[in-house]
Amino acid sequence: MLCLKRRKLLTDKARLGQWGEKRCEAFLKRKGLKILARNYSCKMGELDLVMVDADSTIVFVEVKTRAGEDLTPAESVVTFSKKTRALRAARFFLAANKISERPYRFDVVTIVLGQTGPPKIRHYQNAFTP
Repeated sequence: MLCLKRRKLLTDKARLGQWGEKRCEAFLKRKGLKILARNYSCKMGELDLVMVDADSTIVFVEVKTRAGEDLTPAESVVTFSKKTRALRAARFFLAANKISERPYRFDVVTIVLGQTGPPKIRHYQNAFTP
């Protein structure tokens, strides 16, 4: 079944992205994080996942899902402008939810599906700082 699903994912970027975000959320939940928001969008930008860690730190997660890494590593697509938009959206989220006094961090999770084998998931905690 994964073979048929893999073929569909490899040919549909939107479906691949949604699949990756679900995988990422399940991966982080196994690490003890709890979900606060998915695909949070505001005038400042968009956040893939907003979670809370066991120590009450708010975790803003940028998820990058790729079919493969032939040309560039998945984490290299988190550009300066993407980080800036994420920071603005995160500040808006914190203020809107009246939790701006809570500690927070930005994590990046990359998921590479590949042609065969299990997906490769890499979690970069504190990937960038404001």
